[in-house]
Amino acid sequence: MAVFGLPGGAEWWIILGIILLLFGPTQLPKLAKTFGKSAKVLKDSMDGKLEDADDEVADAPKKAVKTDEDDE
Repeated sequence: MAVFGLPGGAEWWIILGIILLLFGPTQLPKLAKTFGKSAKVLKDSMDGKLEDADDEVADAPKKAVKTDEDDE
C-alpha cells in the first residue's frame, strides 16, 4: 500500500464505522437520500437537462404583481 494511496479494505471499514458513530443509524438513510438527490441533480445538469427545464419556466407568462400603487 502506498503512503498517499487510496484507502484499502481495513481503512474503509474504519471510515464506515466513524461515519456510523457520527451520524447514527437513524440519520444514515436520510444522508444517503440527500446524497442521491444531489448526485442526480449534478448528473442532469451535466447532461443539459436542467437547462431545458429552466427555459420552460422562463417562457411561462408571469403573474401580475399587485402593488399598493395600483389601489390608488
